[in-house]
Amino acid sequence: MERARRAPVRIVIVGAGYVGLVSGACLAAMGHDVAVIDRDAARIAGLQASIMPIYEPGLDALVAEQVAASRLAFSTDLAAAVPGSAAVFICVGTPPRPSDGHADMANVMAAAADIAGGLDRHAIVVLKSTVPVGTGDEVEALIRARRPDADVAVVSNPEFLREGDAIGDFMRPDRIVVGTDDARAHAVMAAIYAPLTETGATLLATSRRASELIKYAANSFLALKITYINEIASLCEEIGADVEHVACGIGLDTRIGGKFLKAGPGFGGSCFPKDMLALMKTAQDHGMPMRTVETAVAVNDARKGEMVRKIIRAAGGSVAGRTIAVLGLAFKAGTDDMRSAPSLVILPQLQRHGARIVAHDPAAMANAAPLLPGVIMAASAEGALAGADLAVILTEWPDFATLDLERVATLLRRPVLVDLRNLMDPLAAIRAGLAYHRIGRQAALVDTASHSAMRQAAE
Repeated sequence: MERARRAPVRIVIVGAGYVGLVSGACLAAMGHDVAVIDRDAARIAGLQASIMPIYEPGLDALVAEQVAASRLAFSTDLAAAVPGSAAVFICVGTPPRPSDGHADMANVMAAAADIAGGLDRHAIVVLKSTVPVGTGDEVEALIRARRPDADVAVVSNPEFLREGDAIGDFMRPDRIVVGTDDARAHAVMAAIYAPLTETGATLLATSRRASELIKYAANSFLALKITYINEIASLCEEIGADVEHVACGIGLDTRIGGKFLKAGPGFGGSCFPKDMLALMKTAQDHGMPMRTVETAVAVNDARKGEMVRKIIRAAGGSVAGRTIAVLGLAFKAGTDDMRSAPSLVILPQLQRHGARIVAHDPAAMANAAPLLPGVIMAASAEGALAGADLAVILTEWPDFATLDLERVATLLRRPVLVDLRNLMDPLAAIRAGLAYHRIGRQAALVDTASHSAMRQAAE
């Protein structure tokens, strides 16, 4: 009832990619009138036909619901959409430049130029794309140069969406960061997010530059936690400890927390690697190199090679001529995103060692196939496992956690499973007769005398 009495805000989203689509659909669900604009006519035509260009759980249903309610529309005509809007959100990609790793601002500046051409009155331009510190100044200067008659405010409003959980992250945020010194702009942003703040969400008002830095600093800190626990996992394998016990023990400290202390093959995706490189470049440009971030990037890169060596050891010292079943290709579960996925490094290295790779992923195979030449894509996990000499779990899809391990052992030519996500129950793996190799343990459980009592108890 409260939402029905609140006047909707007219919003334009520039960019129908991951951030733009999720943001547009969620803002519409909050009661606003949203137009999502993209230059890609084929993408817009697909969206108008209810075809999602990305995989994100629940997004297709949410988009369909908001379109049916006439709160969400898709178009290629930015010039027609901008006039009369209260806020225009820039949600375009900022990939790293191949030359130096700095975020490429070409798409952002092109969007700002297009927006400037459609302004007709006081308007707010909101940078939701992840951008280096100072980008808001550059966007504002560009718009003012092109439209000196326009009364415009540029706001930083970074996104904190996890792929696979994006809708929940948007609708139940840890915080909403709004960076602006313009009182009118802040009032509009407060009105946009009122449906969330009125139910308890925190809106942090800060300067534009601080807001821009918050996104990079947050992602880099989370990546540091992952890097740290991966190094602890390697130490655990040398000293005979279990990294999951160690992670639990330190995570129970409320100053540390248990999130992002899950050991694995290294972080990937569209955010952490890109944002860390951009933060490093910004810091270097200002004569303040960030040694911890630089080291974390190097350690994460090396992590992939460690995983290759772990797989080769599990295979008996060589994978030449062996068939390896790989379960999972996307950088994490719940997405089809292959950007900086560990599989893009690990699988080609195994191929160079002479392995034949058969892989299955519930969502990412179409995106993965052109990036992994020579890798055979199987229609099911069982199809990948059948006749393989070794199985590797590379992505933590829930589907894999529920596999019948006795069936897995039967399908494999050799009952060897390398679990790079510690997804399986070790006792269940032992009962199934698998030589089970995990992250952060000294050796395969089935091969270590220290686990003989555990095996007997399981039986």
